Amino acid sequence: MEETNDQIVQRIKKLESLRAAGIDPYGARFEGKTPLAEIVEKYHSSTKETLEAQPVSYKISGRMVSLRRFGKAAFSHLQDATGRLQVYFKKDHLGEAGYDLFEKLDIGDYIGVEGPLFRTKTDELTLQADRLTLLSKSLRPLPEKWHGLTDVETRYRMRYVDLIANPEVRKVFALRSMIIDSIRRFLTQHDFLEVETPMMHPIPGGAAARPFITHHNTLGVDLYLRIAPELYLKRLIVGGFERVYEINRNFRNEGISTIHNPEFTMLEFYMAYADYRDLMSFTESLITTVAKEVLGTLTFEYQGKQIDLTPPWRRLAYLDAIAEKYRVAVSDLSDPEKVAELMQRAGLPMKPGASLGKQLNDLFEMTVEPALTGPIFITDYPTEISPLAKRKPDQPHLTERFEMYIASREIANAFSELNDPHDQRSRFESQAAQRAAGDLEAHVMDEDYLRALEYGMPPTAGEGIGIDRLVMLLTNQSSIRDVILFPQLRPERSER
Repeated sequence: MEETNDQIVQRIKKLESLRAAGIDPYGARFEGKTPLAEIVEKYHSSTKETLEAQPVSYKISGRMVSLRRFGKAAFSHLQDATGRLQVYFKKDHLGEAGYDLFEKLDIGDYIGVEGPLFRTKTDELTLQADRLTLLSKSLRPLPEKWHGLTDVETRYRMRYVDLIANPEVRKVFALRSMIIDSIRRFLTQHDFLEVETPMMHPIPGGAAARPFITHHNTLGVDLYLRIAPELYLKRLIVGGFERVYEINRNFRNEGISTIHNPEFTMLEFYMAYADYRDLMSFTESLITTVAKEVLGTLTFEYQGKQIDLTPPWRRLAYLDAIAEKYRVAVSDLSDPEKVAELMQRAGLPMKPGASLGKQLNDLFEMTVEPALTGPIFITDYPTEISPLAKRKPDQPHLTERFEMYIASREIANAFSELNDPHDQRSRFESQAAQRAAGDLEAHVMDEDYLRALEYGMPPTAGEGIGIDRLVMLLTNQSSIRDVILFPQLRPERSER
């Protein structure tokens, strides 16, 4: 820490020296620059002799990420958003004033340079600096080049330094942008309209989750950061839109883990005149299209596991998945005593007052889900844990719902939407009773949504896809924090 402080002091002295010399250490715009990757791509095969016979000059800019001084000459690597290029500084080329400026530079400074390309004795493509402009002085030293920024919490807390020190991190977020762009284009091609719905809700709804609460002073009411946009998107289906989607930020006041962040990104889309079977085929097409566009393949490795997205994907009923895991009959799963035995067998605690449906869900999430390498659709979830999904006509205790798993993680949740206002009211009442009994994640009664359903909603299928988890999968990242630029962290401890 003392060494870092000394370096900052020295840099501040250089800053003051620059200002005393009439040089602005935080310069203005820099026009006419060429992306470094473009230069490297164009001249990567040009020989020393070719560059000498057909000289070319370029104007470039970027951050100095390395610096090697040799008397009155030096080499540095400049890094911009596209790549890196070596730059050669020499007093003979820069002149007295230009080289005096160069000597006040440090690793981390942003500069602009202009000059011809050549190849060094080691055959590295290099730009000779004939003109030099300081664009921004860095007062803090970058992490040492030989070990980079490796402390995980520091990487997340100071993402701006992580992006400088670890080029592979920038690639992850570039891929994230490509993935979202690919999703948007796919949905647009299938006649979906992108919409925006409120982020502050008078009633938290659309998912089983604890909300964040805020207060609107003028209205004098509490509001909730949205846990899901579902009920607003379905109001739009009632209003006459037939295909809508939103790539949205959701907020859930829950724990933090490698797959959970309190603020996260979801894709939700709704398709009128369709059901959950249509969505399974649609989801296969969407995910495989995105994978082909971003990775160029449907087979890849994720955290040591081989993933093959080639359709068709397996479909397995929820109760069948549990029965298959424990080698019991599906009928046994309706017997409370036999389910209690399975809970004991799995080493799971029996929560006081937990219903049969909640116990089955604990069994599924804790013991079945980890084995779902996938891709696989788990279908037909119990009505008790699916308050917004339509019942199966021949099995009303089950719903037309699926969750899609890849690499043991839920990537998507979808169902044929419940559009019967009376059934929906009954489900909300059941959820309200669970909430009154202490379940803080149970759904709240929403009278306005019920009123919307009473105007009539066509048969509709809806789905939510976790963008962060999908990005984790396609970029081979083990933690959700590695695909969120600024993940939520505990407050930084003061060193004072």
